[in-house]
Amino acid sequence: DAEDGATIPVSNPHDNSEMTRIAEAKEADVDKAVAAARAAFPAWRDMNPSDRGRLITRLADKMEAHFDELTELESVDTGHPIRDTRHLDLPRTLLNFRYFGGLADKIDGRQVPVEPGFLSIVKRQPVGVVGQIVPWNFPLMFCSWKLGPALTAGNTVVMKPSELTPLTTLRLAELMRDVGFPHGVVNIVPGYGHTAGQHLAQHSEVNKISFTGSTATGRKIIEASAGNLKRASLELGGKGA
Repeated sequence: DAEDGATIPVSNPHDNSEMTRIAEAKEADVDKAVAAARAAFPAWRDMNPSDRGRLITRLADKMEAHFDELTELESVDTGHPIRDTRHLDLPRTLLNFRYFGGLADKIDGRQVPVEPGFLSIVKRQPVGVVGQIVPWNFPLMFCSWKLGPALTAGNTVVMKPSELTPLTTLRLAELMRDVGFPHGVVNIVPGYGHTAGQHLAQHSEVNKISFTGSTATGRKIIEASAGNLKRASLELGGKGA
């Protein structure tokens, strides 16, 4: 539940009827999620990369075991035809998670050639807590595109799904718990952009922000993230947005 008990209605795109209500995360809820991600980071960072990879692969297996449930929920939540969620959305999501699971123990550095007497080494390290803000149109695939690489590299995550289509993301979080992801590694904060999203982007304990959406909102993300000079990855302007 949200700290103040607020909720958001989730509507069926077919007839705009209310299907359910979910907790509305606001600033206090984002603070709690970021604190949980920060606390979980050292152990997740230091976990054997092969073990991280196995957890991610195990998640894909668990999702496949819930194939019918997830494809039907994605269809109802987004309005995608069931044939698309069955033959594109979830299969692609599984492929993505399995790819990143296999990549976990293959992240390496390199030795840079320098003059005699010196040794220069590049070592890749996780950045820390990653904030992720995703759009409404492909919730499951965006989870794999954003969660997959961040978790593989040893980061912890606070993700804000779209308030329009949060259901499969929330279900995914339950499946992650079921397969053994440690508490705090992934935190979902469903809410509105001007509250939860804004606070996540400007949060001083978030080391990186990743956003997919409109160019106008991307500008706001950059402005909000400047306070602690956090890294930002923006995918903007699809379909002229």
